[in-house]
Amino acid sequence: MNKPGFGLLYPWGFLILFFISACDTNRVYEEYHGMKNQSWDIADTVSFEVSLSQDYQVASILRVKYNNNYDYHNLYVRYILRDSTGNMMENDLMDLQLFDQKSGRPLGDGFGNSYTKVDTLPLKKLTGGNKASVQFVQYMRSEALNGIESVGIKISKE
Repeated sequence: MNKPGFGLLYPWGFLILFFISACDTNRVYEEYHGMKNQSWDIADTVSFEVSLSQDYQVASILRVKYNNNYDYHNLYVRYILRDSTGNMMENDLMDLQLFDQKSGRPLGDGFGNSYTKVDTLPLKKLTGGNKASVQFVQYMRSEALNGIESVGIKISKE
């Protein structure tokens, strides 16, 4: 026997639960920049303007979305952290492994021809109450890196 009103409430309950569980209350900042023509040119600097309202410990990650058109197994990325006046606070090189060297299989999560690789971004001097700029530059000594779709950053409270 159908009870009146419950038939409509049943699917909405799952939808509401899905949206509540999808909320990340620890996320402080998250942004992505898509690459024009799915290629990262050597002259292109990907910049993010970060402003943290409070001072707390943060965990930062770098996300690179790529596809099978990428020619290498790894990606060297230089990250630069600048304060609000433009002074360099951090400058370091990261090596992201995008494909397994032996099998050639992508190491990121994804489906079809598109994958996302996530790696810890060791920003040590990012503090709350200040504005900062986080910049990424590809360091692969290639004029253009085909197959790089986007670069993003996510900062969360620890």
